[in-house]
Amino acid sequence: MQNISKATLNDVIALNSLINSAYRGESSKAGWTTEADILGGQRTDEEDLRTIISKPDCTILKYTNAADEIISCVRLEKHGTRMYLGMLTVSPVLQGGGIGKQMMAASEKLAKEQNCTTVYMQVIEGRDELILWYERQGYIDTGERKPFPMSDPRFGIPRKELEFIIMEKAL
Repeated sequence: MQNISKATLNDVIALNSLINSAYRGESSKAGWTTEADILGGQRTDEEDLRTIISKPDCTILKYTNAADEIISCVRLEKHGTRMYLGMLTVSPVLQGGGIGKQMMAASEKLAKEQNCTTVYMQVIEGRDELILWYERQGYIDTGERKPFPMSDPRFGIPRKELEFIIMEKAL
C-alpha cells in the first residue's frame, strides 16, 4: 500500500475528474461501479472536495500509480468511534484489479488508528453487485435506510426514486 497517502488541496482537480469519470457519464460505463443508469449530472465538484479535505475529521486517501496519477480515492470522516466511508473510487479502466480492496484495507487501518470500532457507509439501494462486493469485504446491511437527496443536483440528478442502504463493519 505504498502508493496510498492523504490527498491535499493540490489534488482537488485530479480527484474531481477521477470521481466524476468513475460514477457518471459514458466514461463510467467502462467499469462495473457506474451510477450512470440511475443518476445524471455530477457526483461531486471541486468546492465540495476542498470542503471535505479542509474539515478536521475528514480525510481523502488517494492511490497513485508510478506516474503519480491519482487512480483511486476514498473519503473518510470520523464520527466519535465510527468512521464514515464514502466516495470509494477506482478508475473505471482499472476496476477489478484489487485496488478497491487495498483502499478498503487502508481505510480500515486508518479507522483503527483513530480508535474507531466500526466503519459504515451509504450505498444506493438496487446496486446489487456493489452491495455484494461490500458484503464480501465484511460489511453487513444494518437495515437502516436514508433518503437520497433527490432535489440537490450537487449529488446528481436521479432518474428514479432512490434510497440509501446503511452498511457497517465492526473492526
